[in-house]
Amino acid sequence: MIENLTLLEKAALLTGKTVWETHDLPRHGVRSIWLADGPHGVRKQTGAADHLGIAESQPATCFPTAAAVANTWDPELAEEVGRALGAEAAAQDVDVLLGPGLNIKRSPLGGRNFEYFSEDPLLAGRMAAGYVRGIQSAGVAACPKHYAANSQELRRMASDSVVDERTLREIYLTAFGIVVETARPRTIMSSYNLVNGTYAHEDPFLLGTVLRDEWGFDGAVISDWGGSNDVVAAAAAGGTLEMPAAGLDSARQLVAAVRDGRLAEADLDARAGEVLRLVADAREPGTAPAVDDAAHHALARRVAARSAVLLKNEDAILPLAAGTRVAVIGDFARTPRYQGAGSSAVNPTRLDSVLDVIGDSGLAMTSFAAGFRRNGAPDAALRAEAVEAARGADVALLFLGLDEIAESEGLDRSTLALHAAQTELLEAVHAANPRTVVVLAAGGVVEMPWLGSAQALVHGYLSGQAGAGALLDVLTGAANPAGRLAETVPVRLSDTPTADTFPGQQRTAEYREGLFVGYRYYTTAGVPVTFPFGFGLSYTSFAYSGLTATPDAATVTVTNTGAVAGSDVVQVYVRRETPGVHRPDRTLAGFARVELVPGESTTVTVPLGDAAFRHFDVGTGAWQVERGTWTVLAGANVADLTEKATVEVAGTVPPVAEDPVPVRYRTGDVRHVPDADFAALLGRPIPPAAWSGPLGVNDALGRMQTARSPLARLAYRVLALLRDRADRKGKPDLNILFLLNMPFRAIGKMTNGMVSAEMVDGIVRIVNGHFFAGAGATIRGFLRNRRANRETARQLRGDA
Repeated sequence: MIENLTLLEKAALLTGKTVWETHDLPRHGVRSIWLADGPHGVRKQTGAADHLGIAESQPATCFPTAAAVANTWDPELAEEVGRALGAEAAAQDVDVLLGPGLNIKRSPLGGRNFEYFSEDPLLAGRMAAGYVRGIQSAGVAACPKHYAANSQELRRMASDSVVDERTLREIYLTAFGIVVETARPRTIMSSYNLVNGTYAHEDPFLLGTVLRDEWGFDGAVISDWGGSNDVVAAAAAGGTLEMPAAGLDSARQLVAAVRDGRLAEADLDARAGEVLRLVADAREPGTAPAVDDAAHHALARRVAARSAVLLKNEDAILPLAAGTRVAVIGDFARTPRYQGAGSSAVNPTRLDSVLDVIGDSGLAMTSFAAGFRRNGAPDAALRAEAVEAARGADVALLFLGLDEIAESEGLDRSTLALHAAQTELLEAVHAANPRTVVVLAAGGVVEMPWLGSAQALVHGYLSGQAGAGALLDVLTGAANPAGRLAETVPVRLSDTPTADTFPGQQRTAEYREGLFVGYRYYTTAGVPVTFPFGFGLSYTSFAYSGLTATPDAATVTVTNTGAVAGSDVVQVYVRRETPGVHRPDRTLAGFARVELVPGESTTVTVPLGDAAFRHFDVGTGAWQVERGTWTVLAGANVADLTEKATVEVAGTVPPVAEDPVPVRYRTGDVRHVPDADFAALLGRPIPPAAWSGPLGVNDALGRMQTARSPLARLAYRVLALLRDRADRKGKPDLNILFLLNMPFRAIGKMTNGMVSAEMVDGIVRIVNGHFFAGAGATIRGFLRNRRANRETARQLRGDA
């Protein structure tokens, strides 16, 4: 096929035809394929389309988000969800499902943390691999995202992640490596950001050295929507397809680059071949079986129940017995917060609320009170009504959480606190009825200074369309809580390792904390937390005994010592005892979920191997294992490791005699890292963080507030006013957020060829105060681009 294509036809395959479709080549019998968002539910848009979840999409099952499913620590259940996602995608003739998301939760403030699995790369990688296997079993290509070091939403399309190679390898690339090597995804999505000065979609190190050479990936690398910077550099580096629809200007750039020797035709052939293989492997449209919506809703409910984490259960107030008289309080019980905002937003096939389904739970609802305004505005009347309702019940069920504007694509969180109106309501309700149970809806963690006012706490995360019934199953004991935290709950935001540096406010995001992300930091630096990584309670109890270990595996016995059947997660960590290269106090090395009836014991073997003990050695450019003594620890969570065993590891290198990094990286004291220490970790000077000079094509439109042109500054003020108005209404305007963070060059990448690179240069000149010269360049570019588009389209049709 490649030999029969013209240069232009090959080039056209490397850019989208529409927001969601690739180019077809009818005279060669090459059809277009359809891509759709799908981290936790298929979002196929028809008719007017956008990429931010605003336009209507076809109904699909909204499963719990990745942040919730990660709490199951169950890759097999993740694969079951993946099979359902793949089946629904196939039924809607979707060829590539854009998900799962598996970026590491560097900070609990990350705006898209609800789409991601964990702060730990092993857990994130194994869960995501389950999704990929399940999706692809239906003949649909999975697209894990966003590769790589994509941790913040602020200036996400132009931010440069500055990170040392060891941290990049061990924390931010490891999960992707697990997925590629064990699940073989057919596509992968690159991220918007730069990594150490190079855009991810055109980075030879990320796409060539690591992804293709080391991991053996042979599929298509798809840009995030609007995330392609230089289509020629991307093709040379290993970036396959730029989306959404950059138009034929990009195709002409590729043809010109081949003709003048800037791009090897072999590279263009390789990228075009990756698209053609994707098309050839796609299921024929209209051949997938129909979906059983009811069965998928039931699966969503089962997954949500397994994902919920019981964090507190004082005096065993839970489970609630049948007939318990409960006051249901909180607006989230009436209007559930079940998914995040942005490109992952699903149009659910149905949506349960607590008020809808509580009648089937066996509980006796005495009353409902909204209790608070969702946007946090104080309302004394709503609070008084809720307090009165609580007084007349056996138990007050209080449904609290984060509102829609708190967690969204395009916007990082500014705080870990709940609205004061909610916490004040909790205190008032608890004073009226101490038997108060809190059910939390949020895509991540929150500060909990109010924990003493809750006799029990269930964190349901964002639990999907069937979450209401699932949470009632947990509250009543129809489902024994089985969730274990996939992230740490800190005491306060200032305790987090990135409190000083997240999000990066200017052109760089500096990963000064290095390896010390999440529990790696808290356990090494000895910082107290509210709930540790891996924590979760049950209605039964478990005991561990008899740990034995070798460098290849750990074996431990787990016993259900309680009165009811339950599920537990055996967690195995390793710690190096011999002095050597700096590393966290303990790291997760493996895990296994067990199901046990009362009194039952089982012996679990968790594989270890070199991956459990290795580190990336920058000097040799390879993974190494230090020879020496290691401790293997097993238990219920990272802070409760009751079983220990010592192993001698032969290793590949002797222990490092003296680690040259600053002492803070040996102790985990990384909250306030000075420039000199970060530069020593990087092994090079820190790049300038501040924006400087005239605005360029890769600067965010939000920088127009500093533009020389009064017109550009006015445009910024209009955008800012629209953003603030949406914020006051309690729902983010994703279009405005996207525009404020979008680089000028993305104007050309998002308009289906209406704006060429030449026109973008003219627009930037206008913004920098050169109105007449810029306007002239823009107009000339428009006329040339229109003529060129007509001629290019004619050539692609094969017209004489």
